[in-house]
Amino acid sequence: MKTAGLLIILLTMSLHTADTTTDSVYEFKTTNIDGEETSLNKYEGKVLLIVNTASECGYTPQYEGLQALYEKYSDDDLVVLGFPANNFGGQEPGTDEEIKQFCKVNYDVSFPMFSKVSVKGDDQHPLFSYLTTADNPDFTGEIKWNFEKFLVDKNGKLVHRYRSDVKPQRDEILRAIEKELNS
Repeated sequence: MKTAGLLIILLTMSLHTADTTTDSVYEFKTTNIDGEETSLNKYEGKVLLIVNTASECGYTPQYEGLQALYEKYSDDDLVVLGFPANNFGGQEPGTDEEIKQFCKVNYDVSFPMFSKVSVKGDDQHPLFSYLTTADNPDFTGEIKWNFEKFLVDKNGKLVHRYRSDVKPQRDEILRAIEKELNS
């Protein structure tokens, strides 16, 4: 009987430990586009705009707007983070090197880019699992297409989420970024 009771206690402790929630994006590690493991805690204290990207999508020209945001606000501690994903219509078929080259040649991207990840499904990267379920005033749930945007405050918390059709220069994004930079 004592063994069964101990086993129940250990199982309860194990389930409780597994049930802990993530507090911020800073808890995640990923691989940058050059193949180096990167902890997102290196961006602690900065406002982040995290975007799932693709090179062969109708929204691909948004790279230009993302780069403009990065150039305009990077001195104020905004960092745009691009995460290529091939989850939608095979629109990111390239290797990391091909993606990096495409972004540089076509859009002169200088913001941090990461290795291709899955942003939905059984192989979803843990960062995007967090971003799609974290409380925010907009919406939660699965990413619908390329170029969804996640605005993260200086504490690593998701504060806004935007669908693909919301362009990076839109007033609602600019106001939200400026609010977070000034808080």
